Amino acid sequence: MAQRAQQATVVFACVHNAGRSQMAAALFNRAVDPSRARATSAGTRPAAGVHPEVVEAMGEVGVDLTSVVPRLLTADLAAGAALLVTMGCGEECPVLPGVPREDWPLDDPKGRPLEEVRRIREDIAQRVGALAHRYGWAAPSLDRPMDGR
Repeated sequence: MAQRAQQATVVFACVHNAGRSQMAAALFNRAVDPSRARATSAGTRPAAGVHPEVVEAMGEVGVDLTSVVPRLLTADLAAGAALLVTMGCGEECPVLPGVPREDWPLDDPKGRPLEEVRRIREDIAQRVGALAHRYGWAAPSLDRPMDGR
């Protein structure tokens, strides 16, 4: 019998873990084969809650972030990560020793009009899909649109 490959963990990180990294982790987990990969998100200085405009924009595509609590990026949380994706937070972006890192230069959705948050969400969805395909983690049903149409 063939041995199953270990599930890869991708850490999406930003400073407050209240917007971009939350959207990225949720969209990634929707786009990948869960036996191949999963995502978690965290921040270096977590906020008290996910930004309301992010909760609303993600709710539009069927992702409920209402009860999600931002969390601190710790060594334990990042242990065994296959990849760290930072969200354009510049000098404040975290680094995980020994873990490959990509930086996605994305606007912060905090306080932005819903139309702008939707644009950021769609940009993240495109990047997540490309990442999942590049590493061979994509779910067979990735054809479905992220906007729920």
